[in-house]
Amino acid sequence: MMKKNDKYNYVDGKQLMEHGSRIYDVGGYRLPSVTTILGKTKDQKFLTEWKAKVGEQQAERIKNLSSKRGTSMHKFLECHITGVGYDDLTGLGQEAKSMAEKVIEVGLAPVEEYYGSEVTMYYPGLYAGSTDLVCSHNGKDAIVDFKQANRPKREDWIEDYFMQIAAYAMAHDYVYNSAIEKGVIMICTPDLYYQEFVVEGVELRRWKHKFLKRLDMYNEIKFDEKEQAKVDIKKEDFDERKTT
Repeated sequence: MMKKNDKYNYVDGKQLMEHGSRIYDVGGYRLPSVTTILGKTKDQKFLTEWKAKVGEQQAERIKNLSSKRGTSMHKFLECHITGVGYDDLTGLGQEAKSMAEKVIEVGLAPVEEYYGSEVTMYYPGLYAGSTDLVCSHNGKDAIVDFKQANRPKREDWIEDYFMQIAAYAMAHDYVYNSAIEKGVIMICTPDLYYQEFVVEGVELRRWKHKFLKRLDMYNEIKFDEKEQAKVDIKKEDFDERKTT
């Protein structure tokens, strides 16, 4: 169990699915998730090419396996941080446990204390999400995100991770009047290869600006979808009148 500091009074949020997208009900707002915003505005070329290469069925199998492994790894890490007993004796669960132990051994070593685990982050009227850990990391307040990966990552492959953590930092600063100084992404593969990416200072500000551009793109897409829906409704109404 890690040392807890109740520095911030975090608000609980509820995750919902609306029209196939994840939203959050938090702070009196219904907001799109950061992952939905990034997913909706992401260049799908690489994903499309990968699916064509491995086949739709195999791609879905890999996706589901990775998702289950990542969920289990997150559960082990959350329980370690909060001091709650947990185990998963399945083969996948034990694999995830070993990955979590590697993150604990290497990644969490510089964490002096934590403020919240699995915390709902929201920027009123704009977006929301859930971050894995808010803590003091090597003496600086930080947002930490845990990720599982099937193979080691290059920095240019995980730009959405950087934007995600930057979005959470902005939301935290706005709602809790804080000054989050860094974002830390901790990644582990099933063969226990650990990677850590840290963004702070000018680099963190750059990723904040990049996320805000993607947020603008998302809002434009949603506006166009709403306008198209209005057109479709009018067309249906017109067609119905023609047939009566």
